[in-house]
Amino acid sequence: MKTLFKSVAVLCGLFSVSSLSAHDAAGEMAAAAEDFLKSLSEEQRELATFSLNDAERENWHYVPKPFEGEKMRRGVTLKSLEPAQRHLAYGLLSTGLSHQGYLKAIQIMSLEQILWEMEQDPKRDTEMYYLTIFGEPGATAWGWRFEGHHLSLNFTIKEGHVVSSTPSFYATNPAKVPEGPRQGLRVLAGEEDQARALVKSLDEQQAAKGIFEKKAPREILTAAESRVDALGDEGIKYADLNEAQQDQLIGLIETYLRRARHEVADDELAAIHEAGLDSIRFAWAGGTEPGEPHYYRVQGETFLLEYANTQNGANHVHAVWREFDGDFGRDLLGEHYAKHHAE
Repeated sequence: MKTLFKSVAVLCGLFSVSSLSAHDAAGEMAAAAEDFLKSLSEEQRELATFSLNDAERENWHYVPKPFEGEKMRRGVTLKSLEPAQRHLAYGLLSTGLSHQGYLKAIQIMSLEQILWEMEQDPKRDTEMYYLTIFGEPGATAWGWRFEGHHLSLNFTIKEGHVVSSTPSFYATNPAKVPEGPRQGLRVLAGEEDQARALVKSLDEQQAAKGIFEKKAPREILTAAESRVDALGDEGIKYADLNEAQQDQLIGLIETYLRRARHEVADDELAAIHEAGLDSIRFAWAGGTEPGEPHYYRVQGETFLLEYANTQNGANHVHAVWREFDGDFGRDLLGEHYAKHHAE
């Protein structure tokens, strides 16, 4: 545990260095977004761009939305892009993610082919993913979203700094590919296995706090709400775990955070440490053996991560990272707009 605290302390001590790196991340995002937009036709650009304060900014979801009508997902689809344009879209996606985060995102999209083979449903399409730009890349404040079935990645940039990378939603169906050439593939294995190892390490007294329900809820409780609040005080506190369990809990948190590129994740970890680790809670519901429906969440002063694997015979994972005040850069952008309006 001492090593962990030392590493987190180093993050806090080097926060200004991390912030400079996050400026580099913002610059790479802006350059990639500009290149992508330049490649689009006028019609494609109209589909892809919205103002930063448009209601669409917070209209996120992870279901395969209809292709037409008022409820449709907005943006330009990978399917509609020429090959060269599509590479530029993937280039922008890569600026927001770590190697592991990017690999998971690509693999999640590829699972749509497996669903199509199983269901023959036109909603299952590996290229029905949307890229949307909010505001002008490189402006004082802007953002972008990459989204489709089982994937929603949202980034907000203010004054050349990545201020938000949430909501960050990853999901898999099937969670474990049952057959075929990719049999056994588990894209979100870490999100499941690390949490199960932690809950099974709890002694009887700890489990009485950490396991709050014998039956798991069918879905993550926050669904695709635009704003989330704390979900109560169920669960066991970080301070009530032993040293090895504390390491496991921080490792689980990092699995979610480090889907984003490392500079952004480092800033998030520093903020969590600054808010205090002792009050972070780990809460589990459902069975603790592989194949049993289960749910868990980790909640701190500033954040919530939720996970559910209950559908399709407990072979369908939803895993999300949310910030109470930071989703879509909401509060920070509110300050920006208030200042701009005053001027």
